[in-house]
Amino acid sequence: MNNGVIEVAAGVVFRDGRVLITQRRAQDHLGGLWEFPGGKREPGESFADCLKRELMEELGIEVEAGEVIDSITHAYPEKTVRLEFMRCRWLRNEPRALACEAFAWVSREELGGYTFPEADDRMLEKLHDRLESWDNGEIST
Repeated sequence: MNNGVIEVAAGVVFRDGRVLITQRRAQDHLGGLWEFPGGKREPGESFADCLKRELMEELGIEVEAGEVIDSITHAYPEKTVRLEFMRCRWLRNEPRALACEAFAWVSREELGGYTFPEADDRMLEKLHDRLESWDNGEIST
């Protein structure tokens, strides 16, 4: 953490033309909303290592964390978060809802049917505007 800002790594994982999203548990901050999987960075941990750890804890999947797609700082009334959205390559294990309410692999058309936290808005716009990212898992920064 730095200056009271909570640092979060969020993974954008594509597979077969769909992106992986998770639903926050009801008791958590912004409970019930959908998000890109990930979590809080521990002191001394890189964003890539954080993402690998969080996706294993949350979903039981192994990923390779790639480059940062976007970095967003968003102030909620109760806290400020800095999100590092990173492209991830799914390596192994089928996802299971271990530390989240639910998960879904969604298409570009289906993404609009889910409610996300405000901090994810720019990433959602980026995904919606770039059709090529859905075909090959590539997102230009």
